[in-house]
Amino acid sequence: MTRINVIGENEANGNLLEIYNSLRNKRGKVANIMMAQSLNPEAMRAHLDLYMALMFSKSGLSRGEREMLATYVSALNGCDYCKSYHGAALMGYWKEKDRVESFIENLGCPELQQRDLAILRYAEKLTRDPGSSAEDDTLNLRDAGFSDRDILDITMIVGYFNFVNRIALGLGVEFSEEEIDGYRE
Repeated sequence: MTRINVIGENEANGNLLEIYNSLRNKRGKVANIMMAQSLNPEAMRAHLDLYMALMFSKSGLSRGEREMLATYVSALNGCDYCKSYHGAALMGYWKEKDRVESFIENLGCPELQQRDLAILRYAEKLTRDPGSSAEDDTLNLRDAGFSDRDILDITMIVGYFNFVNRIALGLGVEFSEEEIDGYRE
């Protein structure tokens, strides 16, 4: 599952058990990426709070746009764990398996709207060359119709997935098809 020891659900107690129970109740299961952080429950809880705020709270970005960003950044980083997990979630919004697969394989697809393309261009730049980010990037997002709050959300989601991709890749977090399937949103 990972390159380091983890505390499984059956061995958990205290704060960690509380987190695991909350995850199981809200999401239907405990993801391996969360279990990989079991040796530091306080950081795991903060990570989970950030994830939930970025991906599920009220925003000018749709849930589909957020999952598209998560999938794209994860594909750019070569993070199979997050790419598979969020690609499956993206399927729930796009409803077209071929389109999602093409998007992941080709880092984009022809059916994307200008709004989506603006998000992806920004995400790629921020992922591959964050030091080159400039005011023009913000202006391009504004021109595509994004508010400053939207731009903040886009930036934080891109930053978050660069962060979590490195956790998954650095610790060798693995997934199975049954882990990917069946989460409750």
